[in-house]
Amino acid sequence: MGKSKKRSLHLGINDRVTNLSREDAILTAIEYLKHRSKRNEACNLITLFGLSAEELLEAGASYETVMSLQGIVQY
Repeated sequence: MGKSKKRSLHLGINDRVTNLSREDAILTAIEYLKHRSKRNEACNLITLFGLSAEELLEAGASYETVMSLQGIVQY
């Protein structure tokens, strides 16, 4: 994990986790997308790690959910 990501995590983007791997970020983002109240946190993780639509779909996100993130997710 690079310096910028470590700094961002320490600033409070994700208070509960200090070290987050890319795989964990994908799974956490998918869980957050399932809850309407945590959608903003999911978007923060997606942009922080630069997650792609393919990664989210392979990890189990629904197609409709990924398509609703067109401005955020890389295709």
